[in-house]
Amino acid sequence: MATKKAAGSLQGGSPEKASVALLLIDVINDLDFPNGPKLLHHALPAARRIAALKKRIRKSGVPVIYVNDNFGRWQSDFRGQVRHCLQDGAPGAAMVRLLLPEPEDYFVLKPKHSGFFSTSLEILLKHLGVKTLVLTGFAADICVLYTANDAYMRDYSLIVPHDCVASETRDASRVALQQMKHHLHADIRHSSRLRLRRASA
Repeated sequence: MATKKAAGSLQGGSPEKASVALLLIDVINDLDFPNGPKLLHHALPAARRIAALKKRIRKSGVPVIYVNDNFGRWQSDFRGQVRHCLQDGAPGAAMVRLLLPEPEDYFVLKPKHSGFFSTSLEILLKHLGVKTLVLTGFAADICVLYTANDAYMRDYSLIVPHDCVASETRDASRVALQQMKHHLHADIRHSSRLRLRRASA
């Protein structure tokens, strides 16, 4: 599931054991739908903060997992999704360029809203020994929220930095974040206040 295989190993180049993982949800997105411009308005600033968070915590050995909708493109793979979203004229191309996957990153394609529904995400997290998930991405009130719900039901601790998610409106993000905070016990502090380490499980 990693984008690059380690020599002589079936596993990828990311740490094989880590108690924390960073999830980037639906950040590889062409935003080619009627309300795409509304989402882009809020998602582009969030993407810059996600990129900074990813760069910072990678130095601590925290694995990064792209959890991305296949957007009905059943004959495509993750690399195909990236290429499609970078095409000239794709509304979300500028956002995608900020968050391009690196060789050591993992990826999971999902068919529906939750990153856990009919995917290999749970198996990957168990392999890594992850106990805490940092959720970032789009949209806060749909795919991030649904993934958070399913993660909570699987007893993962949740961190959802409020500046690293976005929806079509600020109100939609605010309501979703409050729901995750109060009902899923998520930590929604600003990404700059997070101090995350790999911490072997």
